[in-house]
Amino acid sequence: MNSQKFLGSNISEVKTHNMEAILLSFLLNHYLSRVELAQNTGLSNTTITNLTAELLDQGIIVEEDIPSHSVKRKVGRPRTQLRLVPDARYSIGVHIGIGLYRVAVTNLNAKIITNNLQYFDITEPAEKVLADICSLIEDTIAESGVDKTRIIGVGVGASGLVNHETGVNVLAPRLNWNNVEVRAVLQNRLNLPVCVENNVRTMALAEAYFGVGRGVNVLAFVYGRIGVGAGFVVDGQLFRGSSEGAGEIGHTIVIPHGGEKCGCGNYGCLETIVSERVFIREANQLAEQYPSSLLAQCMKRDEPAKPIERLFLAVKDGDNYAKEMVDEKAYYLGISLANLVNVLNPEMIILGGMFAEGYPFIQPVAEKTMREYAFAGLGEKVQLKPTSFGWRAGVLGGASLVLTSLFYMQASNR
Repeated sequence: MNSQKFLGSNISEVKTHNMEAILLSFLLNHYLSRVELAQNTGLSNTTITNLTAELLDQGIIVEEDIPSHSVKRKVGRPRTQLRLVPDARYSIGVHIGIGLYRVAVTNLNAKIITNNLQYFDITEPAEKVLADICSLIEDTIAESGVDKTRIIGVGVGASGLVNHETGVNVLAPRLNWNNVEVRAVLQNRLNLPVCVENNVRTMALAEAYFGVGRGVNVLAFVYGRIGVGAGFVVDGQLFRGSSEGAGEIGHTIVIPHGGEKCGCGNYGCLETIVSERVFIREANQLAEQYPSSLLAQCMKRDEPAKPIERLFLAVKDGDNYAKEMVDEKAYYLGISLANLVNVLNPEMIILGGMFAEGYPFIQPVAEKTMREYAFAGLGEKVQLKPTSFGWRAGVLGGASLVLTSLFYMQASNR
């Protein structure tokens, strides 16, 4: 989006839209003069002067002189530039995963100020989990030292099918959640605006505005862990589908005959082949079958703490059994990525979760397969990358949701 221009209008009734165009320009550029802002947005010099004056008064931007040695200028007043003040406002990002949630306070650049992680039993009622999340949010705000009046809102990325308009988690089978009113509960307790979205979509949004996906007009984020999901950002906007169901890549059928039964009821879904559960199950089976192998030794270790990391360590150390198994799964992932390329035609696909943790071992086969099977060479034009955020992807996704929805792209609510 670096090359993207956020066109505004000089009609007074669309002041909010014009302010959004200015704020987005500041997000994607460290410094801008008023002239450059006018060029970027298509707004008049008068409109730029008036709106930047408001932002200056609110402390959201500052004006600085350009050092004389950096510009050829013999006479007249020094040239000035404007820049965003990252700590002028803050957001709260929340990631709700399977059995864990993380909360972070971030600034306007999605830089984490403070963050905390808690685990929970998925058999606990949703009401208790949300009450505990509210408590952790309050504790995290206090720990950060941030003035609550400067917090623009809370962004929640939640597992499962989410209605972003109502803030309801419609269905999260692995959490045993049905029609959980996440937004209402958090707003009533925290007295802050709350935005709620599917967690993988929020991760895609974070990459599009604050990560490796900046400047990409069509982006797909593919996340693998207990399940497999995807999020799409097209021209700076989340693509949700007509029923909020876009991105269920884990339930694309890869092996229609003879495949394992999936939790969705179908057979041979991608999720039955490349989820973390299946990786670990088959690694343990191989370790039992070949007890003297390096893989068997790695899987018995206490460190790393996560079994999936032990599997990837075995691949790294040269265990052939582990490598063959990971290569096979990377092949099926590549097939699904090729299908994704044929449908969405993205410029970039970003892998997150366990796919990012094992990226050096998954990427070669997955990328080769994607390029080989995508239609008419479309795969050759796709950049395949790991997430730029690691463990922060989920919580920064929540923060990005509120930053884009209530600040950069909803200026009237800032």
